Amino acid sequence: MSVRYYLYISDAKVDMLLSQIDASWGRKRVTEFGLDLKVASAKRSVEAAGTDRVARLERVVRHLEDHADLGDVDDPGQYVHGVLPMQWGVLGDGDAVYFGGRTERTIVGLGGSTSHLLSTVTAQPLTENRLSPSLPPVLIEHLASATEDGAPYPGALATVMRANGVLRGPAQTVEFVAKRMLHGPCPYPELVPRNDMTVLLASPLYVALVD
Repeated sequence: MSVRYYLYISDAKVDMLLSQIDASWGRKRVTEFGLDLKVASAKRSVEAAGTDRVARLERVVRHLEDHADLGDVDDPGQYVHGVLPMQWGVLGDGDAVYFGGRTERTIVGLGGSTSHLLSTVTAQPLTENRLSPSLPPVLIEHLASATEDGAPYPGALATVMRANGVLRGPAQTVEFVAKRMLHGPCPYPELVPRNDMTVLLASPLYVALVD
């Protein structure tokens, strides 16, 4: 797996999947070695992957690549891998983040909790009485709040289209693996260049910048 600059890692999804893939993954492994100080000295500790979010993520992604129903944006499986330009931003009261983009055949939206954003002061843990924006009904409500009138369009996929249309800021090329939430024909084929376009809404395990 190549080096990535991660914007988002969902520890909740990773840990849930990892516990099913390899229950022993959380065991700590520590290796230390020393050399004579007269020649050289070195000491190395390798903490368990259970405390390393990137190592845990990479273990899960490798499993999905090798054994799961992992498709691409235009032909999604239960999970989706993609690399494409996307705009993104924080929604609602700041507890949801949304990435929107498109290919020639598919309008794509990725949504989840800002608590999974890396290197940002906006990320806050969810309180116990609040539902995660990774849940489809909660995410759709957040997407609706981002539109001009604040009302959902008829059907969830139409709301995804509308939310993508109001995103602002430059597009950045990102790579992601996400859990498919909703996928279906574009509800407004007259507004897109192809009559066979589809709309995909997914919740990411990770999103990373691509140079």
